[in-house]
Amino acid sequence: MPTPDNHALELTDVAVQAFTAKYGTEPECAWAAPGRVNLIGEHTDYNDGFVMPFALPFYAVVAASKSEVWEFHSTYGEGSTVRAETLDGVEGWAAYLAGVAWALGEAGYEVGPVRIALHSDVPHGAGLSSSAAMECAALLALADLYGHEIDRAEAARIAQRAENEYVGAPTGILDQSASLLCEEGAAMFMDCRDLAREQVPFALEAEGLTMLVIDTNAPHRHADGEYASRRADCEKAAQLLGVDKLRDAPADAALDDDRLNRRLRHIVTENARVLATVKVLRESGAAGIGELLTASHVSMRDDYEISCAELDSAVDAALGAGALGARMTGGGFGGSAIALIESAAAAKVEAAVLEAAAEKRLPTPRIFTARAAAGAHRIR
Repeated sequence: MPTPDNHALELTDVAVQAFTAKYGTEPECAWAAPGRVNLIGEHTDYNDGFVMPFALPFYAVVAASKSEVWEFHSTYGEGSTVRAETLDGVEGWAAYLAGVAWALGEAGYEVGPVRIALHSDVPHGAGLSSSAAMECAALLALADLYGHEIDRAEAARIAQRAENEYVGAPTGILDQSASLLCEEGAAMFMDCRDLAREQVPFALEAEGLTMLVIDTNAPHRHADGEYASRRADCEKAAQLLGVDKLRDAPADAALDDDRLNRRLRHIVTENARVLATVKVLRESGAAGIGELLTASHVSMRDDYEISCAELDSAVDAALGAGALGARMTGGGFGGSAIALIESAAAAKVEAAVLEAAAEKRLPTPRIFTARAAAGAHRIR
């Protein structure tokens, strides 16, 4: 189990204090689960394709104890609490916590009521998997309290089912897998068909490189019609090609329907870009993956049509200021972009991104440096 970093410990102190203030006792356990950046491989997960995320050092922390009723408390804003006799019909932010309890039961892992206090600093709405971080921290806390040892890959499937069937967001397996399975100092190359994975070294500092995450402050929502429509397009394209998933489509496959053909082209080429990125990282390091990142953004912008003005502005400005490569990351329709840069160029790239947003009268982005952090772990 990884050693918690100081930031995770600080967040846990807040969660424990919130639990004690709300319920009058200390929690029995506390688990932290991180958000993630997807280096490359977007919308390939629900097509049984390849992805390559790494965990961010931003965490959702769940402090929890057994209880007689379900009680969910969050520190968001001024704090809010949801109390429920059963798991039926829990809504809003608490649905992500109730959902994993329901999904655990559906998977044969019996759990009972708990009291939870949630504290998270994973940016909400930024496409960095704040929901998956909540789900994974809550799932591991519930399993801990009720004595279940669950393989992390299975836990990812359970958390995904919670988001798909309980919350109603048709996401793939990427986010939960990243939160549970990523390792410090590595990007995780994963096959979403069987969850086979390899931790590929990703220590940019040693190469004099930096990865900037640009939260555009354009709201990012998975559970909307656009995400679902892209998934439906892929299912239709696979049906027309006579394959189970677009992962199985030949490299030269084409369809008469222009929209479906563009969706198909993105998935086929994005899977190829993931494989190429892994090869470059293994053989020569991160400096050589910039063009692959940029090509991924172009594909998402033009073929998958999931970008927006805020994301395009951030990517274009970063590239114009000398970034080696840049792309939107996450489900799209808002959220964040990433830019791979030479560390010495950080100030120049940040200034260019901020200036471009101001000129276009777009929301002011929040920019921070990313590093590959550890996956979910018990704090206390």
